Amino acid sequence: MDLKPVLHEYLRNTRALMLAKLEGLSEYDMRRPLVPSGTNLLGLVKHLIGIEYVYLGTSVGRPPERRLPWEEDGSVWDGADMWALPSESSQYLTDLYRQACEHSDASLAALDLDTPAEVPHWPEEHRSTTFGALLVRVVDETAHHAGHADIVRELIDGQGGQDAGALDEAGWSAYYAKLQQAAETFR
Repeated sequence: MDLKPVLHEYLRNTRALMLAKLEGLSEYDMRRPLVPSGTNLLGLVKHLIGIEYVYLGTSVGRPPERRLPWEEDGSVWDGADMWALPSESSQYLTDLYRQACEHSDASLAALDLDTPAEVPHWPEEHRSTTFGALLVRVVDETAHHAGHADIVRELIDGQGGQDAGALDEAGWSAYYAKLQQAAETFR
C-alpha cells in the first residue's frame, strides 16, 4: 500500500476543516483568545503556515520564495506565529495558508517518502530525518490544531465539531447535564 496518497488526502481534509472553522466569523472572533494559553482560530492558521513551509518545504530543500515575516524577524520564537497582528488580515493569512499548502502539495508530488530531510531548528543531532517522517508530523500537527479549533469555535458560537449534528439542542443539553451529574459525584 502506498501511504503517500492516503496521508495526503487526510492532510487535505484536515486543512479544509481548519479553514472551515473561520467561516462566518468576524475578524474579532477569529482573533480573540478564549483559553488561558491564548489559543485563537486565526493564530492556529498562522502557526500551520510555518509548519507547512518548514517541514514540507525548507526541510527538503524547497524553501518558499520569501521567508515568513515572523521567521525573518525572529519573533516566531516569542510566539508570534500563534496570533495575528492587527496588520495581518484574515484574508492575508488564509491566502498565505493556502499558498503554503500548495507549496507542500508540490513537494508531495515531487518527492518520495524516503527523501532525506533536515529540519533547521532542531538540535543538530536530531536534524536528519525523511520527508515521510515530516509528512506524518504535519498531518499530526494539523489534526491536533484542528481539534483545538473545534473547541475554540464551540466557545465562540456553539458550533461544534464533526459530530455536532448527532443531536439537536435539547439532546445536547440533556447529554451535557448527564455528564455534569456524573462529574458532580466527585465533588
